[in-house]
Amino acid sequence: MPTGTIGRIQRLRSLIEHPRTGAAERAAAQRMLDRILAKTGRSAARPGERSYGARHARPGRHASLSRIAEMITEDIAVLNAVHDAPDQLTYSVEAPAEAGILITVGAVPREWATDADGFDSAALRVLVDELTDLMNAYNHEGTDVARRFIGRVRTEIVD
Repeated sequence: MPTGTIGRIQRLRSLIEHPRTGAAERAAAQRMLDRILAKTGRSAARPGERSYGARHARPGRHASLSRIAEMITEDIAVLNAVHDAPDQLTYSVEAPAEAGILITVGAVPREWATDADGFDSAALRVLVDELTDLMNAYNHEGTDVARRFIGRVRTEIVD
């Protein structure tokens, strides 16, 4: 790969990962980087026995968990299960003490959350599964690296 291309890739990655880069500028830089990597035949995949979530690179490699929590909050609005859930549900995403990500679904009505046998309803399970998948899209794990964060989804059922 030509030296100029390597330098361009490094500059774009620095711009994408910089905490003060605006969202529009970050998105433009990411598109440019994707085009360069596609032309050179290199992929964004990383070597080793690792698994990266689909949105792992979006906030940047060194993003804080609080920044990842903000991005998850932005993404929750587009989930299909959220649109099918009761309007009264509340969602909060936090990174308590930078120890992990916690998504709390609040104001969950008992009649929607449980089935006739008192177990979690299918609708609640779908919602929790989608929130978990969204959260894990920002994570990584592998044989040679620990998970970026431990994520949990908590529901608060009201009567």
